[in-house]
Amino acid sequence: MGTPVNWHKKHVEKLSFGNRLADSVANGMGSWRFIIIQTILVVMWMVLNIIGFAFHWDVYPFILLNLVFSTQAAYAAPIIMMAQNRQNERDREHAEADYQTNIDAKIEIEALALKLNAIEVDKLDKIILLLEELKSNQAK
Repeated sequence: MGTPVNWHKKHVEKLSFGNRLADSVANGMGSWRFIIIQTILVVMWMVLNIIGFAFHWDVYPFILLNLVFSTQAAYAAPIIMMAQNRQNERDREHAEADYQTNIDAKIEIEALALKLNAIEVDKLDKIILLLEELKSNQAK
């Protein structure tokens, strides 16, 4: 018997390339590594433009740098929102799987309770039968 596929594997398997890419971009942009690398690049950009005597490609107040950040934000926001929507969908699927697991467990517990009750009733019937036999043997 093979390993059953859980809800998370099913969710990951149905993601399209674009969905996977959006998740990867959102994960990357939401990391300290990205923030540190971007900070280093911005500082280098500013320093090179301030102290570069021969060639200033983006002089103060760094209009080109602002354009780069605006472009980055214009693309990052919808990509991050797509990843958040997918996270909501994943959470919803997880909750539905948990709910189904709880329903299945409830059904099993109820079946076990019925079985235990039947065992108890059977035991009581046997005890009553033994007591009646004992009583009839004593009466003789």
